[in-house]
Amino acid sequence: MFSPSLALAASLLTAAVGPPPSPAEATLDRMTLPQQVGQLFMVGTPATEVDARTRSQIGRFHVGNVMLTRRSYDGVRVPKRVTRTMQAEVSKDSTAGVRLFVATDQEGGIIRVLQGPGFSDIPPALVQGGWRPARLRAAAAGWAAELRQVGVNLDLAPVLDTVPSRRAAKHNPPVGGYDREFGYTPQAVTDHGLAFLRGMHDGKVATAVKHFPGLGRVRANTDTSAGVVDRVTRRHDPYLAPFRAAVEAGTQFVMMSTARYERLDPDRPAAFSPYVVRTILRGDLGFDGVVISDDLSDAVQVGDIPLGQRATRFVGAGGDVVLAVHSNTLPAMYRAVLQRARVDKGFRAKVRASALRVLTAKQGRGLL
Repeated sequence: MFSPSLALAASLLTAAVGPPPSPAEATLDRMTLPQQVGQLFMVGTPATEVDARTRSQIGRFHVGNVMLTRRSYDGVRVPKRVTRTMQAEVSKDSTAGVRLFVATDQEGGIIRVLQGPGFSDIPPALVQGGWRPARLRAAAAGWAAELRQVGVNLDLAPVLDTVPSRRAAKHNPPVGGYDREFGYTPQAVTDHGLAFLRGMHDGKVATAVKHFPGLGRVRANTDTSAGVVDRVTRRHDPYLAPFRAAVEAGTQFVMMSTARYERLDPDRPAAFSPYVVRTILRGDLGFDGVVISDDLSDAVQVGDIPLGQRATRFVGAGGDVVLAVHSNTLPAMYRAVLQRARVDKGFRAKVRASALRVLTAKQGRGLL
């Protein structure tokens, strides 16, 4: 016999306890603090061979994400072996059984890690920008399938930086110097950047749009130069439109630039700026996914900052995943984050929140 009083009691009990935890939340709860910290790092390994140090770091430092680096010209077999070997290091002790995001740079043109038989000869973004968006989306879905066949589930692309003109591109080494822009207006970059992004998502590969809040108007490359400054980008800049559109289209990752932005936060690189990460990216643009850094291993732009501080400043500013392309830099950065999390309750809460964002993204990709 149905009892209204029993139904009411059950309803009140459910309201009191709250909804059941998501798979990501349940996974986080069973992780140790060192394992949570490990989810906050992505470490490089050459696409042509298994980096023994990176492989060991999955167990020793609980590293939750890897990136295929350099260039591979021999097709599918070797990079597939690399990704399988890395995923085989996943265990209850290493990552609480959580599989890895395996990323690479597969933009097009000169920025293509994976080449040879089985991989398309992807043209640079500037050429892609001359295609109809529907054609680009279909092509990107095919490129995603090529990534998936070797175990790559995250493309660190597309580039959503807007270079103002063909003439300006000649003085813009990081983007224009390699034809990485889809066009010379925010609208062109939005239309074609979203087509690339949606094609990758159609092909079941996650995307990391870059380099927020934009490298299209700087005159030096943060990888090879110090003191790289953008003097024009402001809070509600029209050049942020492609990033806003990508957030609305569901990109799982946004990569932060390490340039300084004079009209946003003149004292800190964007990757270390709470104002840029929290107020603009998370606040104005509403991004609740994973914030990943540009490489913090040996970028000249951040070369005067000790390795450990690069990681703690990034996480402290609201970042989630530290990209360390060179595995020899990982121990100092990992230990700095873990040590601060152990002694600083507020920082530990940031680590936990970041780990949950990473795990939530992995939940969406079937990696838990």
